Amino acid sequence: MAKSRTKQQNQRPAGHIRIISGQWRGRKLPVKDVIGLRPTTDRIKETVFNWLSPYVRNSRCLDLFAGSGGLIFEALSRYANSGLLFEKDPSAASQLQQNIDLLDADNATLVRGDTLHLLTTVPEHRYDLIFIDPPFRQDLLEDCCAKLEANNWLSADAVIYIEREKELNQVKLPANWTILKEKQAGQVCFELYQRT
Repeated sequence: MAKSRTKQQNQRPAGHIRIISGQWRGRKLPVKDVIGLRPTTDRIKETVFNWLSPYVRNSRCLDLFAGSGGLIFEALSRYANSGLLFEKDPSAASQLQQNIDLLDADNATLVRGDTLHLLTTVPEHRYDLIFIDPPFRQDLLEDCCAKLEANNWLSADAVIYIEREKELNQVKLPANWTILKEKQAGQVCFELYQRT
């Protein structure tokens, strides 16, 4: 009984995300109610994309835990060249694909699977802008960052956005990542790094 209730929970629409700026400005996209999915709020997104304004246009983007797609769709709306989305949850992935189709975003590619496993493969391209917003309290962040470096996923001066829980304050990141910006909103810390 509990199982079917969880399944229903996973498939119920939770609401919408809104694209703030660019070619799809004002578009609302449906989001499924998936356990652990926390769409980045409009307020945080606005701050983040102010930070990212010098880097987005014509960039090749990678979203490691795409979830609602809020970050990658915002980047593509602002004329990023392409976006690769990783998502493990079948329900969230299905909604992401529907939203890609809805936007007719032929420069967005969804890969369904476990991010840590996907990062062990050799990428077809290197990426300029990376979004890392893993589910909280699952110890995924450090491993992801190490694999990005170890397996040549990053362009020479890639910019990396990280969203994490506030209490996770001892994070070991690659030594060649320099912090550019950081801010906190409630229980969420968000940071921007550049590879040097």
